[in-house]
Amino acid sequence: MNEEVRGTTWSDREIDLIVTDYFNMLTSELARRPYVKAEHNRALRDLTGRAPGSIERKHQNISAVLVKLGRPWIVGYKPLSNFQNALIDGIERFLAAEGEATLDVAAAPVQVVADPASLWIGPPPRRAAEPPDPPALRRLIRKYDPAERDAKNRKLGKEGEGLIFEHEQRILFAAGRDDLAKRVEWTSEVRGDGAGYDIRSFDADGRERLIEVKTTNGAAITPFFLSENERAFSEERADAFRLLRLYGFATQPAAFELRAPLADHLRLSATNYRATF
Repeated sequence: MNEEVRGTTWSDREIDLIVTDYFNMLTSELARRPYVKAEHNRALRDLTGRAPGSIERKHQNISAVLVKLGRPWIVGYKPLSNFQNALIDGIERFLAAEGEATLDVAAAPVQVVADPASLWIGPPPRRAAEPPDPPALRRLIRKYDPAERDAKNRKLGKEGEGLIFEHEQRILFAAGRDDLAKRVEWTSEVRGDGAGYDIRSFDADGRERLIEVKTTNGAAITPFFLSENERAFSEERADAFRLLRLYGFATQPAAFELRAPLADHLRLSATNYRATF
């Protein structure tokens, strides 16, 4: 290792190199193309003189920023916070040069297998107890708002609803409730948006489940939009309403489920207003 760089601040050039390298690996991973992390690490060592561990930690820092941006990240580089503003600036330079479409990862086709447990549905994330994001990161998140991007991605939303529609049917078939499985309705497709939920399903005992699906390619903590109609419906039909958050859709889909009142689980903040005279 080049002794001159030991313990020194990463330069803009070094940051640009490692950010570009990270996105190259991420693109390969999402496309299911094989690559070797050790070879990428070695190439960066030759270019920067940095130690292997330093390079790996910086890759983990990039993962942490992508989690905040609601985007997929390289599974082998577990998110590591405590990154400097220079890294945030480097990621912003990369996105400005390559275009925002770099973040709009197309969801890979999801194969729903016969086992209903193939879609893991676990507990919801806890409310964040960590310190607030630094101003530079908050600014980057506002610029590349993950909630707005997911809301605009109609294809992502429909594919997520389709996965949950089939999953609900399979659970009922597996429980021996073929009669209920055949009555599961993809409401937003059959009747259009505006019902306050996307899928009408049932528990195995016949109780109604009115499911609003929110899908992201990002992590479980990625923010999302909830319409006033959906919020109001969740209170009107608190007995049956379920908000199902489907995350990691492009890589390894998983989900968690929330029941009303949603304010017990989520921090709800107004994002726009209806103006009248």
